Amino acid sequence: MEALRRKGVGNDPLLTREPGGSTGAEILRQLLVTGDPGRWDSLTEALLQCAARCDHLRRTVWPALAAGRWVVCDRFTDSMFAYQGGGQGVEMSSLRTLATLVPGTFKPDLTILLDLPPHRGLQRTTAVQRHEGHDVSFHHRVREVFLALAAAEPERCVVMDAGGAIAAVHATVWAAVAGRLGIS
Repeated sequence: MEALRRKGVGNDPLLTREPGGSTGAEILRQLLVTGDPGRWDSLTEALLQCAARCDHLRRTVWPALAAGRWVVCDRFTDSMFAYQGGGQGVEMSSLRTLATLVPGTFKPDLTILLDLPPHRGLQRTTAVQRHEGHDVSFHHRVREVFLALAAAEPERCVVMDAGGAIAAVHATVWAAVAGRLGIS
């Protein structure tokens, strides 16, 4: 975000997240990220994710875009496919229906996938949430879906090795953002 601001890109760029990013979605986030990994069955979790996304889009993202602001969102629909689909086994056709129900044809202009082998990602985790309580095979399935989604939409998705130092990863991310979105 600071790099965007320093470059004078966008009108007060907004950093947000999913689930969360609006008052109602933050309440749903607490239900989704806390408690036992088996707290929700997979379809219930996908529906809660969609409810949070609906509130987030209507109250935060779309008004910001309408005001001419750039929006940077930590996670979006791809995460539902990866976590509830790949990780928890919800049918992808059901998730595709849900994914179009809420945002319609709305999609990010650019999706950056910071990729790490699951065991390394889990070692870096500082905030333990529900999904970190799943076994490593869950995280392998999640990663596989993220990589498949990125391969299917290379015009939108950029996969980056997140194994380096923070400064090096940041420089790589910025280069992708600048190159893809025409920022000098």
